[in-house]
Amino acid sequence: MKKPPIIWLTTLLLSLTFLGALVLVPWRGFTHGFDGIEWLAFVIFTYASGLSITAGYHRLWSHKSYKAQPVIRFLYALGGALALQNSALHWCSDHRVHHKHVDNNEKDPYSAKRGFWYSHIGWMLREYHASTYSDYNNVRDLQNDRIVMWQHKHYLALVIVMNIGLPALLGWLNGDILSMLLMAGLLRLVVVHHCTFFINSLAHIWGKQPYTDKNSARDSGFLALLTYGEGYHNFHHVFENDYRNGTKWWHYDPTKWLIKLMSLLHLTSDLRKVPQQRIEIARLKMQLSRAQDQVTQLPNCDEIIKKFQADYELMKNKLLEYYQAQKRVLEAKRKQLAVQNLQQHVQLLRKQFVEQQRHWTDLTAAYALKGAG
Repeated sequence: MKKPPIIWLTTLLLSLTFLGALVLVPWRGFTHGFDGIEWLAFVIFTYASGLSITAGYHRLWSHKSYKAQPVIRFLYALGGALALQNSALHWCSDHRVHHKHVDNNEKDPYSAKRGFWYSHIGWMLREYHASTYSDYNNVRDLQNDRIVMWQHKHYLALVIVMNIGLPALLGWLNGDILSMLLMAGLLRLVVVHHCTFFINSLAHIWGKQPYTDKNSARDSGFLALLTYGEGYHNFHHVFENDYRNGTKWWHYDPTKWLIKLMSLLHLTSDLRKVPQQRIEIARLKMQLSRAQDQVTQLPNCDEIIKKFQADYELMKNKLLEYYQAQKRVLEAKRKQLAVQNLQQHVQLLRKQFVEQQRHWTDLTAAYALKGAG
C-alpha cells in the first residue's frame, strides 16, 4: 500500500527544532552559559504554552468542561500559538474525532493501535487525514467564538510573534537575544511539543486502566508530571467532560488547579464534575470484569462469577446508599435543619461500605490466586 505524501513543512519544523535544541542549546550553555532570567523565562513559557493546550485547547474548547472569560480565552489563544500545535479550531476538530473513534486505525487521527511512533509524531508527518484540514463540521460551536476564529485566521503571524518576537524582545531587555531565543524559544518549544505529544502516545500505552479497558487510554501518575496533569487518561476517556483529570487531592494536575484558582477569581465558571458515585461505580465495574476474567479457567467458574456479581451488586447498592445519604445531609444543611442523626447514618453507611469493599477485595484476591494456580 502506497504511503501518503510527506508534509514537508511539518516534518522539517519538528526535525530541525529537535536537532537545534539537541545541538545549539548545549553548545551555547558550554560556551556562554544561561543566566537565571533565561531559565525563569524557559519555565514560565513552558507552563504558559503547555497549560494553554491542556486547559485551553483541551478542557475548555474541545470538551467544554468549563467556561472562561474573554481575557482568559485570549491568553489561551496566544499561548496556543506559542505552543505551535496548530490553531485551536483545527486542534479541537482532530481531538473530537479522536474521542469519537479512539483506537480506530482508519478514523482516529493518532490511533495508538498503530504504534508509539505514529501516535506520538508520525501522524503529523504524512497526509494520513488530509480531509480534517478543511472539514470543521464537528467544531461549529467554536466557529461562533470570535477569539478562536481570530486566532485561526491570524495563526501564522501569531506563531512568529510569540515564538520569535516575544523571546527576542525579552532577550534584548535582558542583554542577550540569542540565549533567550534558544531557551524560551527553541528548547521550550521542543520540550512542550514532546510532553504534550506523550498524551497521544504514552498515555495510551503505559499505565493502568482502573475505569475501562474498552479503549487503550491509561492512567499514570508519573506521566501526569510530564503532561500538566493529563496522565490520568483512562479516567479522561470515560469522563471526558470533567474539568479534572486527576480527581484526588494528591493527583498532580496543574491544569485542574489553574482552572479552579481562576474560578475563585471569577475568571472561569460552570466547572463540570462527574458525581463521585459514578466514578466509584465505574471502578467497581472494572474490578468485577477483571475478577471474572481471572477465574474463567476454574472448573466451577460459573458459580464463582455469579457470586462475584452478587457481591458487586451489594457493594454498589451500599455505595449508592452512602452517597444518597450524603446528599440528604447537604440538603438539610442548606435548609438549616438538624443533621446530627443524618451524619451518624452517613458514617454507619460508610463503615458498612468499607467492610463490604474489604470483603470484596479478599474474595477476588483469593479466587485470583486459584485462577493463577
